[in-house]
Parts: sequence; C-alpha cells; structure tokens
Amino acid sequence: MKRSDMNLKSAPLVDSFGRRHTYLRLSVIGRCNLHCVYCQPQEEAGKAAGREDLLSFAEIVRLAGLFSRLGVTKLRLTGGEPLMRENIAHLIRELRLIPGIEEIGLTTNGVLLQELIADLKDAGLKALNLSLDTLRPERFLKIAGEGFYRQVMEGFKAALAESFEPLKLNTVIIRGLNDDELLDFVELARERPVHVRFIEYMPFRSNKWRLDNFISALEMKAIITKKYALVPEPAGENGSLVAREYRIDGFRGAVGFISPLSAHFCNYCNRLRVTADGSLKLCLYHPEEISLSKAMRQGATDQELEKLIRSSLERKPLAHPSAEILKTLEDRAMSEMGG
Repeated sequence: MKRSDMNLKSAPLVDSFGRRHTYLRLSVIGRCNLHCVYCQPQEEAGKAAGREDLLSFAEIVRLAGLFSRLGVTKLRLTGGEPLMRENIAHLIRELRLIPGIEEIGLTTNGVLLQELIADLKDAGLKALNLSLDTLRPERFLKIAGEGFYRQVMEGFKAALAESFEPLKLNTVIIRGLNDDELLDFVELARERPVHVRFIEYMPFRSNKWRLDNFISALEMKAIITKKYALVPEPAGENGSLVAREYRIDGFRGAVGFISPLSAHFCNYCNRLRVTADGSLKLCLYHPEEISLSKAMRQGATDQELEKLIRSSLERKPLAHPSAEILKTLEDRAMSEMGG
C-alpha cells in the first residue's frame, strides 16, 4: 500500500448499537516481565509465551493505517509489557507517519522505562500510562511476583523528568491487599503532574477473583473524600471518558476512578483491540476473536480486511456480563489482550 493511499477515508466504524469506534489498542507482545496477581499469575505465563506468533511491525503498521482510514484517531500500544518488544521506538516512528492518527499512547509496567524513556519521547510518544499498584517495596513482590520495585520507581521519575504531563498511573485496588494505600496514591498528585486512576479489580482467567476482594469505585471515592474534597472534572466529548476524574484544590495532578464492574461504561465504548498475534477482539470480555493476521498472511486485500472487520463489528455485544459470569468464562488472560 502506498503512503498516498492512506489518505483515502472510508465510512466510520459504527456497531449495531450506534457506537462509533475511534480508539484502537494494539498489543505488541503477549509476554510480561511481571506476574501480577490480577493479570498474569505465574501459572499463566507459560501459556501466553507458548502460543505467541507476533505481528510484524509491517503488519501492525498496515492494520493501523487501515483502521485510521476507518475513523480511528487514537492508538495505544500495550502488551504483555510493550517495552519488551525490541525496537518499540522504531514502531512508534512508523505509526506517527499514518495520516489521521492524532495520538499514540503506551501503557507500561515501568520496569524498562528508565532506559527507554528518552527514545520513546524522541520517537513521538505523547501519552504514557504507568501501571503501579503499591508504593511499598515489600508489597511489590507480593503483587507483581518479581522484585523490580526500584526499577519501576526510577522509570516513574524518568517519565516525570521527560515532562509527560499528565503522566497517568493505573492502580488496581484489591481489598485486603492494597486498599490501605488509597490516600498514599492520592498524595502523589499533590506536587506532581500525575493523574492517579484507581481501577476496580476485574475477573479474568486464573486470577482468583472473589467478590470479597472487590472494592467498588464508589467505596474508594468515599474513603478518599473523608480527607480530600474532590471536584469533578468536565466529562469528555459525548461523555465517553472511561475514567471519572476529579481535581483537588492545590494539587498539580488529579485522581480518577475506572469502574468496569460497578458502573460500566459499555454504552459509550469506542474501542477495539488487536492482540499480539493479530486477532481482533470486539470487547475485553467477549471471547470471540477474528484472526486478521491469518487473513493478511493468506493474501487478503485491505478491502477484504475492512469487510471482515465491519462484519465482525456487527456482533459486538451491548455490554459485558456480570462479574459472577465473567469469572467462569474461558478466555485469554488480561496480559494477552492489553487491558
């Protein structure tokens, strides 16, 4: 496909419920150097690595260009841990050349961030999310399964030094594990341009999700408002922001709450996912997958890929099932789908 052809636009990606899809999450690797209890416990790590057949950079760029012509304006690179993918900065440079892509973001656990942050910024990365679930070194090993706390915190400091503003921190809160750190995380936003986003614990294969470990966004907010006055930020365009964000007077940063279970945002969903091995997932919690990599490797044209994507989108569900049903589903681990 010629670069000039990338300017040709098709009709936007609208599903059977009228939702327009402008956001694509691209997993670039299924493996991770951490084994967090809610994402990829140790027993799941081998399964992901055993079936990994990564999309090449050329295939990723081709798909990103196609989705751009279908109305996608925002890309986020995920994993596994995307910084484990060799030459990730080069991929970002290639993706920046695609007309219509307004923002390229990346979500990382921070282990490799310090050594790569300058290259990522130079490549044109604009939005950075860091996953961090504890501020206590002794607890980090228990949650993440590896002892990389120092490396992650150095990566955090390096991201701030490179002026990623705001730097978003994704923090999964689990009752009895790290819910006693809610106020500690809020304090990170006092002097730093950090948006701390508290995320509800979600059930996935083999993460041992239990209702008594679940703490809702509403309860988290109630705990925080005992000490801090939270002022709501305006909602995003069409009310489609995943995080409900708040500022605190005198703070440089902000806090937010992501509630996929207690108050899901499915009605406003504008995102699609492509796994590291090239399968289109319509919903994080919908087991159906459509192999775009197989179609590409069998010689499918862009027009044929577009037809496959559009026909698949017609089957996207309105919303995911309840947590009790979700924990019984046979699907990939979260680390394989990019969250």
